[in-house]
Amino acid sequence: MKMFGLTGRARFGMTTAMSIALTAGAAQADVTPADVWADWQGYLSSSGYEVSGEESQSGDALTVSDVTMSMAVPEEDMTVSVNLGEITFTDNGDGTVSVSIPASMPMQIQASYPDAEEVAIGLEYNTTGFEMTASGDPDDLLYNYSASEIAIIVGDVVAEGETVDIGTVEFRIADVEGTTTMTVGNLRTSEQKMTAGPVNYTIDVADPEGSDGQFTWKGQFAGMTVAANGAMPLEMDPGNFAASIENGFDADATITYSEGSSEFEIVEPSQTTQGTTSSDGGEITVAMGADGLTYDLSASNMQLNMTGGDIPLPIEVGFGTAAFNLTAPIVESEEEQDFALGLTLGDFTMSDMIWGIFDPAGQLPRDPATIDLDLTGTAKLFFDLFDPEQMEAAETGELGVPGELNTLDINTLTVSAAGAELTGEGAFTFDNSDLETFDGMPAPDGSVDLKLTGANGLLDTLIAMGIVPEEQAMGVRMMMGMFAVPGDGEDTLNSTIEVKSDGQVLANGQRLR
Repeated sequence: MKMFGLTGRARFGMTTAMSIALTAGAAQADVTPADVWADWQGYLSSSGYEVSGEESQSGDALTVSDVTMSMAVPEEDMTVSVNLGEITFTDNGDGTVSVSIPASMPMQIQASYPDAEEVAIGLEYNTTGFEMTASGDPDDLLYNYSASEIAIIVGDVVAEGETVDIGTVEFRIADVEGTTTMTVGNLRTSEQKMTAGPVNYTIDVADPEGSDGQFTWKGQFAGMTVAANGAMPLEMDPGNFAASIENGFDADATITYSEGSSEFEIVEPSQTTQGTTSSDGGEITVAMGADGLTYDLSASNMQLNMTGGDIPLPIEVGFGTAAFNLTAPIVESEEEQDFALGLTLGDFTMSDMIWGIFDPAGQLPRDPATIDLDLTGTAKLFFDLFDPEQMEAAETGELGVPGELNTLDINTLTVSAAGAELTGEGAFTFDNSDLETFDGMPAPDGSVDLKLTGANGLLDTLIAMGIVPEEQAMGVRMMMGMFAVPGDGEDTLNSTIEVKSDGQVLANGQRLR
């Protein structure tokens, strides 16, 4: 059952449907209700939707009822449609237009598959104190909006002819205020800014398989800001997103959230697991365009407490910093394109109770542990990731090698725990015409510099604790002696590992291969 098996584009489209009530543009001129409704239609059409609605004019108000938007998603062999209900555009008599929607706006998201029955998801889009004003001119609109609360509530799900009561799923955003500009030229461009908070969410759902299981997750964070920019062709083909990127599609959004907390419970027939989380806030950035796809996530002072279930004792862990970033090319090119990968798990701590399992005497240093990795480089991609035909050919192997790695830079490598620390940096190039020297791998050429401190002291402690036998520790020390030389500080080892394109591998000038 493909109830939630939607592609990224379909999910993006649904988000468009949800956020269309918060849309915007710029300048000071006269605009009419028909102009604003046309702008909404143009925006949705540019996103690949077919839009329909019943228009009626009464005095200064243009009311559009039964507003429906639908999109075919060829790669999923399905059609998605969303009913937005009724929207009213009212001429204020001063060149601006007020946009109003019902305080409670039921919505239906339907997914139709040719070989399966229709799936329908009911939503309620509820607003309190919602106000929106459009101004400017038809090709350069500014929307100002605010609401004391916006709530999105998931209702019943109908799948394979049966209604599924999934329980409670709702998100509530208070004190919403923002602007959006929408400018139409060779491309449709937009700029959005929003502040809100607090934000509350509740997920309380039963096991869809019908057992006695239950999952509950409730939480909040004090506030959030959203900053987004986008550009899209005036006409987008939902079946060929790669062409849209080639024709100028580009989007980026950054969501910043402040301190928050949550509590969760997982009830199973034989056991219950409970826990809490908290953080001081963080940031999420997503960008996509001809320069690639980027995800950048970070959070500070994260805490997790958990008990019950298969866990024999309470779990208390925390991170001072947690971050992940990924940048990858998505369009075919014979030119080298940039990529990046980063992971930070900084200042990891855990409770004394957990430490006591394997170190009851407290012999190991309990300083916060850290993993920090920062990689960048260049690569070539030989197919478009968003072209369905090319993706299918790549998955079946018809395209041959899908791409090649050209350069790799190790900007940061840090692993520290229990009194020892490994750091490093380096750079490599790769000869993709030579797949023989290194048994099918493009021949690398470069080096990495490594520094290890506290390793011998950690080994001594592990031997004293009985965790590592003396003979195994001796083998480890022999390996360190082969690959490293003493550094300037106490219990410090340095190593430079060089890899040559002719197949040589050297450690501190000594040939290993």
